[in-house]
Amino acid sequence: MKIENTKAQMRKGVLEYCILSIVSKNDAYASDIIKKLKEAKMIVVEGTLYPLLTRLKNDGLLSYRWEESTQGPPRKYYGITDTGRVFLEELDSSWQELVDAVTTIQA
Repeated sequence: MKIENTKAQMRKGVLEYCILSIVSKNDAYASDIIKKLKEAKMIVVEGTLYPLLTRLKNDGLLSYRWEESTQGPPRKYYGITDTGRVFLEELDSSWQELVDAVTTIQA
């Protein structure tokens, strides 16, 4: 078993949580989201991100707006909805429970 496969699965499992966390601070363009994820060593490509953004939007957790760009075509900016904020709060709680459980097991 390769460690990279396990690490990739772990990252994939928290990707939605990370995306919601990023857009909860400020509306963001997809490339901004990718940049933030990469800065945090959460490697993700556009082919992975766009379907997730669409699913989160379809689930009512994200919304988007078009904004004119000085460097090309209009850009789609994503923001978190009220439903998304409630969901993110629940994820925050679930994440802390998971961290606590792993910490307990490791002790």
